[in-house]
Amino acid sequence: MQANRQPFSTKLIEYFSKAQFFTVSALLHAVLILLLGGTVLVQNLKDIPDFTSEAGTLVNADPTVERPPEETVTLKTDTSLANTEVANVAMAPSTIAALTTTNPTPSSFSMPSTASTMPVMKSDTLKAPAQPKAPTTGTGLSKDIAKKISNFTAGWAVGGTASMSKPLKSREFVFTAYLAKYQGGDWDSTVRLEPDGRVWAGSLPNLLYIITKLSKKKINAGPQVQPLDLSSDEIFVKKPPFIWFTGHRDFKLTDKEVENLGEYLRRGGCIWGDSSLPGQRSRFDIAFRREMLRLVPDPNQPWKELPATHPIFTHAWYSEVKAVAPGVNFYDEPIYALMGYGGEIAVLYTANDYGDMWQFGIDEKGDIDLSRDEKKRMVAVNEEMWYRRNLYYRNIEPKALFDTYKFGTNIIIHLLTRWEEKLRNVPQMGN
Repeated sequence: MQANRQPFSTKLIEYFSKAQFFTVSALLHAVLILLLGGTVLVQNLKDIPDFTSEAGTLVNADPTVERPPEETVTLKTDTSLANTEVANVAMAPSTIAALTTTNPTPSSFSMPSTASTMPVMKSDTLKAPAQPKAPTTGTGLSKDIAKKISNFTAGWAVGGTASMSKPLKSREFVFTAYLAKYQGGDWDSTVRLEPDGRVWAGSLPNLLYIITKLSKKKINAGPQVQPLDLSSDEIFVKKPPFIWFTGHRDFKLTDKEVENLGEYLRRGGCIWGDSSLPGQRSRFDIAFRREMLRLVPDPNQPWKELPATHPIFTHAWYSEVKAVAPGVNFYDEPIYALMGYGGEIAVLYTANDYGDMWQFGIDEKGDIDLSRDEKKRMVAVNEEMWYRRNLYYRNIEPKALFDTYKFGTNIIIHLLTRWEEKLRNVPQMGN
């Protein structure tokens, strides 16, 4: 047994020999740790606290987080664009590590310009074709046009131009006015029709009836208004001083209607439009403004607002009316007009829905007329509108109604007399 024992030194050498691989491995790890332990492989992002909010504040910053120091950076602009410097711009240093690339070459992406491929729009392609203007002498009239207008308007004022020397309220006028019956649209929106199509009540009948009553028949207009077919030649037989247009809807005049109405304006008549939807940009408003430009000598002229100095206000039957009377729902749009020969009104437009105001008649005492006929129908008032007057139709009360009737009277007086002074000033046309 003693002979087989090995010395301690021999056993130690044998042990390290067997552990050689482990030792080498341990030494290699130790070297690697010593060499690489000081290198930061990934830079940690700074932990920024979330926003916190307290009552009464929008955002309350964490008081433990300090604002990073600012540094001053001087920027210089490209001298090819401007020869100035932007200096002392405070820039906060970023707390997030920048990501870089091993290829710093910038990209050369570009987009081709489309400016050269865009079509050019010429403004003259949107203009209506120019029409020849009628011969005039400044704001006066040529002899031929004056003769045509004189023949058409001669019967409106009793005594003709010779009566101009009399005070306005002492003069007498006799005329017939008509409701325009045009193709399309709802031309009868403010009147009531009999089964045979005859107008028996509504806006224009009330207006003409009340004007006749208030003036004690010095402005004598038939209260029963027949709708006028604009495509017939009746317009040149009846010779009305104005034709009443109204409605809610879009419409387009036929070629025959345009032809007749254009000739009617050239002879001295006037179209009076009144929208049944007060204000601008309704379907009727757009259609009426568009279609009327087809009738006047200059289709490129703008619609004109009549000022307070216009004769409708200054040379009027009711001199106390100094401004436009408010209409349904208190709308008070100005009077709009298109001018015709001699600078006189060819088309007049009120956008305050007087037509629905005039579906409420007033009696001689100035009260709303609630009388009924033998068929128990309200004669002067649209019964359905009467019961809805505080819901859909406001400003329906005696004083407001009376103001609109006086305002309508002033308009009609101007349409009856607007040619007189110009006709007297045409050479060889005066008395």
